[in-house]
Amino acid sequence: MIKFLDLHKVNQRFKADFEAELGRFLDGGQYILGDYVKSFETNFADYCGTKYCIGTANGLDALTLILKSYIHLGRLAPNDEVIVPANTFIATILSVLHAGLKPVLVEPDADTYNISSKAVKEAISNDTKAIIAVHLYGQLADMNALQALSKTHDLLLIEDAAQAHGALDSSGTIAGNLSDAAAFSFYPSKNLGALGDGGAVTTNDEDLMNVLRSIHNYGSEKKYENEIIGFNSRLDDIQALFLNFKLKKLDEDNAKRRSIALRYLDEITNKKVILPTYNRTKDHVFYVFMVRVEQRDDFRDYLLQNNIESHIHYPKPPHKQNALTMFNQLRLPITEKIHDTCVSIPMSPLMTNGEIDKVIQVINAY
Repeated sequence: MIKFLDLHKVNQRFKADFEAELGRFLDGGQYILGDYVKSFETNFADYCGTKYCIGTANGLDALTLILKSYIHLGRLAPNDEVIVPANTFIATILSVLHAGLKPVLVEPDADTYNISSKAVKEAISNDTKAIIAVHLYGQLADMNALQALSKTHDLLLIEDAAQAHGALDSSGTIAGNLSDAAAFSFYPSKNLGALGDGGAVTTNDEDLMNVLRSIHNYGSEKKYENEIIGFNSRLDDIQALFLNFKLKKLDEDNAKRRSIALRYLDEITNKKVILPTYNRTKDHVFYVFMVRVEQRDDFRDYLLQNNIESHIHYPKPPHKQNALTMFNQLRLPITEKIHDTCVSIPMSPLMTNGEIDKVIQVINAY
C-alpha cells in the first residue's frame, strides 16, 4: 500500500535524537514554557525572518489570539468585518467567530484555489478592518495584491500559514513574514509537524507580541497577576523539542515535495484528472498535491483497488457546514466545485521513485 503520508516513516528519522534529548528534558523538570519553547520560538522566528515568534497550543488558537490581541490593542473592534476565503479549512472562519468578529467569505481564484484579490477588492466595505490570506495546500496567496489592498484601505493583513511552512515569494520572503502577523499549525501531518497539536504566531509587531505573550498565558506576564482576559494556549516543551529537530530538515523535505510535484505535473497525462496550477518556483511547498476529478468516489475506489491511499481536502466547504448555519444560504459556485471534485494523492518527502512511478502509472490508466 502506498500511503497518502506515512507519518511513522517521516518521524522515525528523528527517533535517536529525540530519545537522547528526551532524557535531558525529563531530567530538567521544567515542562511548561521552558527552554525548549524559548529555543524553538527563536529558531522559528529566525527561519521565517521575523523579529518575534510565540508558540501556541494549535493553529486555530494562533489565529484567534492574533485577532483577540488586535482587539485589545484597539486595531479591531467587535463585529468588525474580516474578509476570509470561502475555500479553506473551517478553522480560518472559526477564529474570526471566536474573536467576536464578522467573517465575510469570498470566492477563490479558479486556477490557484487561493483567495482572489479581485473578490477581496469587491468585498471591502466601510466595516472591513482585516483580511486573512490562507496559503492553501502549501501555495502562497497573491500577497503582492493583498498587501497593496491592505495598504490602500488601511486594513490588517494576516496570514493563515498553517499549510505553508517554508514557502517563498519571488523576493525570497518567507510565509509568516508577508503580513502584519501569521498563524502556523504544527499538526502532525503538516510539513513541519509535531507529535501532537501545536501552533505559533510570527510577527514583526512588538506591541502585538507583548499582548500575545500575555494573552496566551491566562493574560499574565507575572505569575498570579492577570492584566487582561486571557487563554491557556501554550506550545508544550516536548513538542518544541521535537520541532527543533524537524525544522533543520524542513527545506530539504520541501524540496523533495516539489520534485515529486513536478513529476506528477509532467507525467500525469490523463485528461480526466485536472492538475493544479504551479509556477515552478518555491512559492509552493505542497502540503498536499490536490487534483480534481469529476467522478471522485469512483477515482478514489480505483486508487484503493490499486493499493494507493488518497484523501479529500476538504469534502464539504465551510459555508455548507451545520456549524455555520449563518452562511448556509450562500451560493459560492467556484468553492463548491472545488470541494465536490478535489482529491489529494500521495505526497511525502520519503516517497520512493518506485512509489511515484506507480502513482503516475495507475492514474494514467484510469
